[in-house]
Amino acid sequence: MTRVVLILPTATYRAADFVAAAEQLGVEITVASEKKLPLSSAESLVIDCSSPEESARLIVAHADKHKIDAVVAADDQGVEIAALTSQELGLPHNEPFGVAATRNKVTLRRALARAEVPQPAFGVVNSPEEAAEAVSDLGAPAVLKPLGLSASQGVIRVDHPDDAPAAAERIRRILIAEGHSPGEPILVERFVPGVEVAVEGLLLEGKVQVLAVFDKPDPMEGPYFEETILVTPSRLHPEMLDEVIRVTQAATAALELSEGPIHAELRVDGARVMVLEVAARSIGGLCGRSLRFGLLGTSLEALILRRALAMPITGLQREGIASGAMMLPIPNSGTLRSVLGVDAALAVPGVVDLEMSIRSGEAVRALPEGNRYLGFLFAKGPTPADVERSLRAGHAELEFVID
Repeated sequence: MTRVVLILPTATYRAADFVAAAEQLGVEITVASEKKLPLSSAESLVIDCSSPEESARLIVAHADKHKIDAVVAADDQGVEIAALTSQELGLPHNEPFGVAATRNKVTLRRALARAEVPQPAFGVVNSPEEAAEAVSDLGAPAVLKPLGLSASQGVIRVDHPDDAPAAAERIRRILIAEGHSPGEPILVERFVPGVEVAVEGLLLEGKVQVLAVFDKPDPMEGPYFEETILVTPSRLHPEMLDEVIRVTQAATAALELSEGPIHAELRVDGARVMVLEVAARSIGGLCGRSLRFGLLGTSLEALILRRALAMPITGLQREGIASGAMMLPIPNSGTLRSVLGVDAALAVPGVVDLEMSIRSGEAVRALPEGNRYLGFLFAKGPTPADVERSLRAGHAELEFVID
């Protein structure tokens, strides 16, 4: 029987959706994670996601007992493991060095620079003093980023070189809290104005098959960069959409990515399109639930698994209506006590679902220290503007009681 190894870090939002997609396809599942997850009757394999080589070795050893047809990672933490394992087993895969580059912001920037892919001017610093010098050299405003964190954690805009040392020190504290070395370098980028979009795609033998382009209608100007609303289809002019897709293709080619899902973040400033991030996985959080494909409403996770398992894909065309998600922002740090207005939010026309990801009694941290969202609100409608209005109206009905 066909078997897929799903690499599902314990912190992932997406375990249930990937397992459900695999079970719907009728394939056997081995779940590789830091500990056994209570998902289903799926076989479990305990790995260390922070050690890609050792984790790949364990999965390859597992293949001696159970034939493995595909290895799929849900999140960033597993993509390098999936590439190394698939390479060893002779399965379709991305080059491990290219996947590793997507996990390190400096390596990514340097790879894109070699291929002359448009991106922000950048520098790498090792001290608060160097951060101030870099901002002075690049020009303010600038953005300071840790190399390996995600979900905008530790990303801070500064408007003057004098502000850079304090931002660098704050990033150091965040790194220490997350178990990273306090001596880890920091990336400094020139701030790029404009609107931000996200490209969701599936690589088919090196060619980006675009599944969706999301607009981010809320300004992403800092000082922190919390994502909120994502709406598709994009309202960009068709010529600008073509340029966004062209630049995305150039970025994946520069990284020698060739198979599986990709998620790219780009800025559009007038006629300029610049790459901010490229990931060798699909969209994060639960935002993938806003996407359905083909006449049967196939999920994003099912598409990814079908491609990995060389199963026929009946349709990559997104459903004909607009859709979107809102990642519910955390207004302040503390302890979540309750969420009010859920029924009223779900009653808003166009709103189709609400999924809380932090429960009452749990600690919450606002950006830039935090890396989670309170939950996800979903909407559908005739147009992107309708979806955006529904998401904003639904969010307005919610009240989060945080001590």
